[in-house]
Amino acid sequence: MCPARAAFQVEEEINTLRQVLSAKERHAAELKRKLGLSPLNELKQNLTKSWQDVQTTNAYVSASATLDDIAHSEAYKKTQETLSQAGQKTSAALTTMSSAISRKLGDMRVLPFSNSFSSHYSIRHSISMPAMRNSATFKSFEDKMGNLKYKVVGPRGDESPADSATPTQENPPF
Repeated sequence: MCPARAAFQVEEEINTLRQVLSAKERHAAELKRKLGLSPLNELKQNLTKSWQDVQTTNAYVSASATLDDIAHSEAYKKTQETLSQAGQKTSAALTTMSSAISRKLGDMRVLPFSNSFSSHYSIRHSISMPAMRNSATFKSFEDKMGNLKYKVVGPRGDESPADSATPTQENPPF
């Protein structure tokens, strides 16, 4: 048999097998459709089966037992309680600070400005003006923010005792 003829026959067999495979895939898809199996359902089933397989491995069982031991330890419970309390206190502090900032900004908004401002200046431009900066509201806000920073950061080790006093408008911490 000639090599060209043999190659031709192999190509015909490959094409025939492709057609048979395609027909079987269509038939399988039709059966799955009739049974109510969609690709999504198959994926769900495969994931469920894989997860069950993972859960039965020695590594998973060992790790799960270790995590259970940690979760029931006294140190874990104390850490969880401490972090929970810290989160609650931080949330309360941020809420209070947010309210104070909103109230102070509202107070600053109602302050009369000079008529020399043109209408296209925003309050952001006005804050840099000396009249706004020297207002009692701004000074009070600045003092409170300085005091808050002092409470959070504390006195710096490289400052003299006179410098580390509670910050004021004359002695800002920034």
